[in-house]
Amino acid sequence: MDFPLTAGAPARQRTSCAVIPLFEGRRLTGTAREFDEAAGGLLGRLVKARDAQAELGSALLIPNPSGVAAERALLVGCGKATDFGAKQYQQALDAAAATLARGQVKDAVSFLARDGVQDMSSYYVTRVAVESFRAACYRFDELKSKGKKRPRLNRLGIGLSSRKEVNAARPALRHGQAIANGMALARDLGNRPANVCTPSHMARQARAIAQRCRNMEVKVLAERDMKRLGMGAMLSVTAGATEPARLIVLRYRGAPAKEKPVALVGKGITFDTGGISLKPPPEMDEMKFDMCGAAGVLGTMLAVGEIQPNLNVVAVVPACENMPSGTATRPGDVVKTSSGKTVEILNTDAEGRLILCDALTYAGRFKPRLVIDVATLTGACVVALGPHFTGLFTPDE
Repeated sequence: MDFPLTAGAPARQRTSCAVIPLFEGRRLTGTAREFDEAAGGLLGRLVKARDAQAELGSALLIPNPSGVAAERALLVGCGKATDFGAKQYQQALDAAAATLARGQVKDAVSFLARDGVQDMSSYYVTRVAVESFRAACYRFDELKSKGKKRPRLNRLGIGLSSRKEVNAARPALRHGQAIANGMALARDLGNRPANVCTPSHMARQARAIAQRCRNMEVKVLAERDMKRLGMGAMLSVTAGATEPARLIVLRYRGAPAKEKPVALVGKGITFDTGGISLKPPPEMDEMKFDMCGAAGVLGTMLAVGEIQPNLNVVAVVPACENMPSGTATRPGDVVKTSSGKTVEILNTDAEGRLILCDALTYAGRFKPRLVIDVATLTGACVVALGPHFTGLFTPDE
């Protein structure tokens, strides 16, 4: 998807769709007023008739407006201009992206940030626009039978107020695309079924990232390496699976070697049956998502590799399946972790903490200044905190 920057007048932009912000008030202002004057007062009449709403998140698509170069206009409600900050801008972007993504529009120009967003530079409004539209236009159809595909938005211009702002925003295009590429990789890995996205498949993805990005190297440990390192906890989880486990280590070196790295650890259970403590059958297909922590970490490393920041990052991904079989770990078994601690396993569906403890111990060898582990660890977190908050353990109040 292309994201050209422009400082041109909205009414003169040749595009399939011009995305125009509407703010609350008795009169149109800024970009909306300019566009309305060229369109012969069309926007004003629609607002007066209450066909177009300035309520935050509302959207109205207008075909064939006269007097302007655009084939369509999408009016997006942005609420009060005095309240239009980062959160409101994101909601307006989401409304525009959702409308355009489900339509027939192949290219558009967004002027949502042309009148300014509180406490956001041209760099950030541009980067957020790239990330939002890439996310809205994401589709996972690589496994669908071939057929007629719906047209997709493949070009979004971003309208800013001046050439100076355009020049300041140029780095945001590369950074936004890199972050969006990482997000797309994470979503692809999560959406792939467990017979495709195996531990070996995740290892191949890591190798592809290392091959694609400068200053990146990869190391993949097999089960014999884990046994040598005493990773009894992780090996106990994969004991019932025929699919071999992998411990994936990606290192990005963007700073001097003396600088301690940020360590990322991602839970990579590519399918979780619960093991001998078998999960109930309904919705078990969703257990292919139990590797989304690992997917997020690999996506982050792709973004890091494309942005090339001045820091060191190491990612450790323990990837395996949790399956029941004659060789599977039983409730009541005792295993030893690579740190030397012994663990009694009372429920084999508590597998995440077992693979993470060995992975976190391994990450310690890099002497990181910060460790972030990402995991779909327990549904009890949602029960306790609800769907809008994330559980966090930290020594920092």
